Amino acid sequence: MTDTTIKKTFASRRGTAPLLMLGRAFAALWSSGKARIGLVILGLFVLVAIFAPLLAPYSATDNSFTRGDSGSPAHLLGTTGAGEDVLSQLLYGTRISLFVGIAAGTLATLVAVLVGLSWGYARTLVGDVINFVVNLFLVIPALPLMIVIAAYLHDGGIGMIVLVVVITGWATGARVLRSQTQTLRSRDFVTAAVFSGESSARVVFREILPNMTSLIAGSFLASAVGAILGEAGLEFLGLGDVNTVSWGTMLFWAQNSNAMLTGQWVLLFAPGLCIALLAASLALINFGVDGLSNPRLREGATR
Repeated sequence: MTDTTIKKTFASRRGTAPLLMLGRAFAALWSSGKARIGLVILGLFVLVAIFAPLLAPYSATDNSFTRGDSGSPAHLLGTTGAGEDVLSQLLYGTRISLFVGIAAGTLATLVAVLVGLSWGYARTLVGDVINFVVNLFLVIPALPLMIVIAAYLHDGGIGMIVLVVVITGWATGARVLRSQTQTLRSRDFVTAAVFSGESSARVVFREILPNMTSLIAGSFLASAVGAILGEAGLEFLGLGDVNTVSWGTMLFWAQNSNAMLTGQWVLLFAPGLCIALLAASLALINFGVDGLSNPRLREGATR
């Protein structure tokens, strides 16, 4: 076998390794009944978000229809007080909630991983400083802090909401990852890596980090759920961009138009149900996360 063939072989293996890891992770999640239900629900929402322009009967911002329609063959869920089709807004609003959940969940998890690992591994003054900052964010109630920051950064759009959720949602994950890092720091394989001359960064990210897959995945799902609920809450309070079509803004305008008093309960019920289902799907997936790193915890595994 020539050197060129060997290089191509190793390159192809490196390319397929991430795919194999993703396949195994999906199989581990699918083996859990609760996680399987969550994956199906989440998959449906993802498909709706991708194909919203094809599924929606009208544009989400088209306000040329009869105002306050309670439901008809042309408008299955009725129209808003501004004359917009509720079903179309519901379908397009899926995009915002999914984007905020994924973006804010990913960023909050990255911050939690960086802070938690460095905090748990460091034994210097830096660890004490991080400890003070994390405890400060844990003591301050999240919802009031979100409202204050969102009010200060008013009219910042979806990016502002993502930033607010990240600022208020990273501390809990950092605390959990720090505890696990301290546990792994005294393991033999970490000690061996330190004595072999590896740098602290390599020990943290190559030796400790791969053993925290379940915790990181769980932290992401929890952050994503918090982001979805936080976005809906801030939009409902009018602290986001009310001109954006999202489930939160649907609740905001429904409340402003007194939807319950006029008998248009669907304006509140439909987006509220979607928010609950999307958050529940991520919570259900979290039941199967422990099986990613510990096959013995998977449902149906032999003891």
